[in-house]
Parts: sequence; structure tokens; C-alpha cells
Amino acid sequence: GERDAGKGLEMRKLVLSGFLASEEIYINQLEALLLPMKPLKATATTSQPVLTLQQIETIFYKIQDIYEIHKEFYDSLCPKVQQWDSNVTMGHLFQKLASQLGVYKAFVDNYKIALETAEKCSQSNYQFQKISEELKVKGPKDSKESHTSVTMEALLYKPIDRVTRSTLVLHDLLKHTPADHPDYPLLQDALRISQNFLSSINEDIDPRRTAVTTPKGETRQLVKDGFLVELSEGSRKLRHVFLFTDVLLCAKLKKTAVGKHQQYDCKWYVPLADLVFPSPEESEHCPQVHVIPDHELEDMKMKISAIKSEVQKEKANKGQSRAIERLKKKMFENEFWLLLNSPAIPFRIHNRNGKSYLFLLSSDYERSEWREAIQKLQKKDLQAFVLSSVELQVLTGSCFKLRTVHNIPVTSNKDDDESPGLYGFLHVIVHSAKGFKQSANLYCTLEVDSFGYFVSKAKTRVFRDTTEPQWNEEFEIELEGSQSLRILCYEKCYDKTKINKDNNEIVDKIMGKGQIQLDPQAVQTKNWHMDVIEMNGIKVEFSMKFTSRDMSLKRTPSKKQTGVFGVKISVVTKRERSKVPYIVRQCIEEVEKRGIEEVGIYRISGVATDIQALKAVFDANNKDILVMLSDMDINAIAGTLKLYFRELPEPLLTDRLYPAFMEGIALSDPAAKENCMMHLLRSLPDPNLITFLFLLEHLKRVAEKEPINKMSLHNLATVFGPTLLRPSEGESKAHLTLASDIWSHDVMAQVQVLLYYLQHPPISFTELKRNTLYFSTDV
Repeated sequence: GERDAGKGLEMRKLVLSGFLASEEIYINQLEALLLPMKPLKATATTSQPVLTLQQIETIFYKIQDIYEIHKEFYDSLCPKVQQWDSNVTMGHLFQKLASQLGVYKAFVDNYKIALETAEKCSQSNYQFQKISEELKVKGPKDSKESHTSVTMEALLYKPIDRVTRSTLVLHDLLKHTPADHPDYPLLQDALRISQNFLSSINEDIDPRRTAVTTPKGETRQLVKDGFLVELSEGSRKLRHVFLFTDVLLCAKLKKTAVGKHQQYDCKWYVPLADLVFPSPEESEHCPQVHVIPDHELEDMKMKISAIKSEVQKEKANKGQSRAIERLKKKMFENEFWLLLNSPAIPFRIHNRNGKSYLFLLSSDYERSEWREAIQKLQKKDLQAFVLSSVELQVLTGSCFKLRTVHNIPVTSNKDDDESPGLYGFLHVIVHSAKGFKQSANLYCTLEVDSFGYFVSKAKTRVFRDTTEPQWNEEFEIELEGSQSLRILCYEKCYDKTKINKDNNEIVDKIMGKGQIQLDPQAVQTKNWHMDVIEMNGIKVEFSMKFTSRDMSLKRTPSKKQTGVFGVKISVVTKRERSKVPYIVRQCIEEVEKRGIEEVGIYRISGVATDIQALKAVFDANNKDILVMLSDMDINAIAGTLKLYFRELPEPLLTDRLYPAFMEGIALSDPAAKENCMMHLLRSLPDPNLITFLFLLEHLKRVAEKEPINKMSLHNLATVFGPTLLRPSEGESKAHLTLASDIWSHDVMAQVQVLLYYLQHPPISFTELKRNTLYFSTDV
């Protein structure tokens, strides 16, 4: 008990010392405000006054009284903290300070008029403008800085800020004061008075809301803010964008010394009265966006996940905090790079009087949120204006207090106890939608968050001319630490004149959009969970269920050996008297016929119900396979091929050779690696090898169309690597550690193995077998 009491005392002293230091700064700020008051008063009665006495009274109203109250408080509290012992009491000082809040009430009631008067005087009087733009505030006693320059407007805000600060300190003091301490009831009383005062101050001055006035004299409120990537002078910059009632302001955080108050720097602003969204046709002069290839983004995700696993391991082994900090710093740099380089959807803003600005967003949902928020404000009667440098400074200064998004959205900024999100597969069936006023061509897209930003993962087919579309399509979406699912409903635009040159611009019209949290408890049941999202009067019905990573990775042999799925490849080829299974040949032929230029082929998930239908037809060796293939959506055919390899009872490159593939790819000498990797291919059973080489040539042909289909060799290796190499159940027990270890080193190595063969000059079966003689057959 005594030890706790001692600790409480120590905490009290720490709280008070911190408060004293800030009190000293506050007194210096009030002094700086009062400094010009005397000379201004002196000139007021001369023949050339800078301001009238009335104006001086209004601007500096009650500052002198506030200064005296705090000076007296500081002078009484300081010696008590310096000669600290367990008997010190200071509750009466805080109680007295709280009882004088009436002076603050008077100051607050006058605050708006004081600001407006100062602003008007600045505009009409150059001398006063010079004074008010640079008031010198003394630095604290022990600091190296002798003075800092602050504007009068910023200093006039300080008293409002101070009441909030004192209230917080009273909270902290009470926390560390025993209930039987003589100070306890006094501090409680002081806190009660302060809190009542804070809630009574008129709402529009509440520092947590806004304290900025628009040119029309109304209160300017912050409506929305967030981090966006701006394309500026050809390079990507992370900006913090603030949407106020009448203006959009784009800022960046200034680099500040440690311990210094952070500040924003305004890059540009556009009054909403002057802001227009250029239509795609008008924005032809838009700079070409340099899009980072997907494989580089995937590489970076793998790196981040590998670092995440290292952090987890360090924590589990109670590793050094310095090592963890170093890893976290590296993770932050990589995630920051990803955040900057992954968005590719353009969001243009144009100022009627000239300049255009371009942001890149990663999701159409986010773009429409910004657009709608701006358009809603533009319905009001807004006036155009130009901000003076003082006004701009105040507005930018208020951003720090008002912002609602405090951290860059990267996982390294998350607290450890925050949900890490879900890793695995989310199965979503989009059933139907109602609530449309007139017939339209409608489709939905699904977005999930991954690595701090949202990405589009699936799209239903377009349902033509209807007010009640019935899609009933199922999708399997891979989750990488995801916490939310978004559904957007679009009307398809078939008007060729509107289809824009810029391939990332989505010109289809959003009819509605909605978002739900993926609650691990609710989602992780084995059963489907039905839900409805309501958006702008439209209701979309969907169902979902979640399979964790380790569950979905099981290779389970089929009970029915007459089919092809889940049956050994040697059994299938023998039965068919073929070298490559029929299903592989047919799917590849169809993809090459009409899917080789499809954007995201093999990456975009096909409709699960279509895939299941194709699976059933292949398993039954149905006569109608070819007819069905020619009618089926190409992503479903691509999905069927992937599913076939995923469900093989053992991977195409076999369990037996898996450890050797892992070792081979890790060799650093190119000649040794080449020898080993070719030798491993030779060691595969013939049906596996011939099928692998057949698939390899196909994937190379797909990658040749990368400019159109956006699928590079690396993308294809990412999709197929784990599918062709991941060991079967018995083998993989040893490999699967954390479910979130999704991009574990294993997966990275599996991707690298396939990539090695994809980048290799053509490999022919006969050549490969001819060279067998030179090598031992022992693996």
C-alpha cells in the first residue's frame, strides 16, 4: 500500500511539473499579447492613432485580468512543486483558479468580435497588420530559444485552449490523489466547476468543433478530412485534405523538431464556389499517370508480411525492443511506399479560375464519398473569396486541432490491441437489389481493405434493363488483414462518347454504396450469413461466410475416383489416355481463345457458382462441356483451372520434391541453381512434368499481353505458385504457423520457384529427358 501511495505521489508531482511548464508558456503568450497594448493605447489619443480606444478595448478584452489570475496561480504553485513532499497541498489553488472562470466567460463571449475587429484593423491599417503578424513570445526559462514569432490571431485562441487543458490536468491529478487526501474534495470541486463551464460555453466556440469564421461571418466547420495521394509535378505526394463548409484545403504536415507542436503547411485551397469536377472529356490534358506494375506492389506486400512475422517472432521470444523498433521502422517505410504507389483511380478537382489538381485514389468508393460530400455543400448559397495570408494561416492552424484522421493509415500505426483483421477467404454471394426508380443496366463491385487501403476484388455481371436485378453470383475474395467489406452498385454506361481515354477512370454511375465491418465472430461460422446493405434507398441482399487460411489450404483427395477433381493426375491421364488432363487443355484453349486480353485474367475471381457448375460437368465427363465452356464467363473458366490444381491430392510439383524445390530456389550461384532446378523437373513423374510445361507455355503467352491484360509473369507466379507447389495436408502441418503468416517465407519461395521457370528460356520435354544421363537420379 505504501509503495502505491509513493507511486501516486510521484505521479502527482510529474503531472504538476508538466502543467507548470505549460503554464509558464501560457503566461509568456499572454504577456506577448499585452505587449503592444500599451503603445497602441498611447497613440490612440494622438493625432495619428493606429487604432481607436474602442478597437483596443475590443481586441484585448479581459486579457490583462486573465494574465493576473494565472500569474498569481503560477507564483503560488511553483514553490510547492519545487519543495515537494508528501504533505504538500495545492487543491485550494486549483479551486480558486476554477472560481475565476467568470473572466473567461466574458473573454469567450467577446472572442468572435475580437477576432473580427483584429482582422478588419489588419486590412485597413498596415502598421497594425505588421504588429499582429509577428508577436514575439518569450521562450521558457531553460530553453535555448529566446523568442518565437506568433500571430495575434493564434494567441487570441490560447485562452480558449487553456480551459480544456486545465480540465484534463484536474482529471489526471484526481486519478493519482488518494480519496482520503485533503486535496481530493477540492480538486473534485474544481473539476466540476471547469466541466460545467466548458459545456456551458457556447457551442460554436467549442475548440473541438470549429473556431474559424467564413467570409459571410458564419462558422466554418470541418466536414471531412483524410490522407490522399496527390500527383504534383509528376510525382506522388501524400497530402492531408480538409473539406470545410466552404473551402477545400490541401495541406502537408511540416517536419518539426521532436517535442515541437506539429503543424500543417497549406499547399493550395479552392473555395467550393469555384470548385468544379471536370468531366472525363474535358480532362484530356491530364498528365499520364505512371502506374506501378502489380508485381512490384505484390513484392512489397510480401516484404511487409515477412517483416510482420519477424516482429511477431521477436515479441513471442521477448526480443530486444530496439530490434522490434528497427523492424517497425522498416515496415513503416515499406507500407508508406505501398500507400503512395498503389492508388491509380484519378480524382480531379478544377478551380474555375485556372488550376486543376489530380489525386489518385485506390477505390471508387472513396472517390464518390469525397465527390458527394463536396456536392452536398455546393448546394448551399456559397460565395467565392480569396483568403488573406492571416486568414489562411488561421485556417491551416485550425486543421491540427480539428482533424479527425490523425495517423497515416498503415498497420505500423495501429496499436497492438487493435484487431489485426481477417486472413483467409471470404465467400460472398451477391443475390439481388431493389429500390431502383427506373430500368437500368446494373452491376455490383466488392471492395475490401488490405494494407491500409481499399481495393476492388470482384464484380458481378451486368443485369440489363431491370429495376430488380437478380445476380445470385458467388465470389471468393482473399483477405489480407481485412476489416471491412464494401459493396458498390453501378449503372453501366454504354455510351461510347463518355468512355474515357484514361483507362483508370470509371465512368459508370454509382447508384449506391455501403460498407459493413467484418466481425470475426459473426463471420467465422461454417454457415452462410445473410445480410442487407441499404444505400440511397437501394437495398442489396448478399450472404457471406469466411474460411480461415489454414482451412482453405487443405488438399483433400476425392472420394469419387471417377471424376477429375481431387484425383491424382497420373490416374486421370491414364484413364483418358492423354498426356495432359482434358480439363487443363480445354480451359487453357478457351482462355487463349477469348480471355488472353481480359484485364486481370487469373487474378479476378470468377463467379463461384459458375465454377462449381463447370467442376460438376468435368467430373461427370458430360457431353455438353464444350457448349458450356463457350457460353461461360471467362473468369469462371480461369477459376476452374486454378481450382483443379488447388484440389489435386498432392501438388503438381509433388510433396516428395517440395523441400528440394525450396532449397534449390535459395541457391545463390546461378549455375548451381540452374542445374538443380532442371534436375528437379526431370525427377517429376511424366504426367506432372508434361502438364507443368504445357501450363508454363500458356502462362508465358498470357504475360506477353501484359500491356492489355495487366498480368505480368510475376503476377501469374503469385497466383499459381502456391497452387502448384503448396504441400498437401500431412506435409503442410509443419509449414503453417500463424494464420496471418499469409505471405510467409514459404509462399514467397513458392512464387519464386514458378517465376524462375516462367523467366527461363523454353524448356522442352525431350531435351530435358535427353540430358538425364549426365545427372544422378537421386534427389
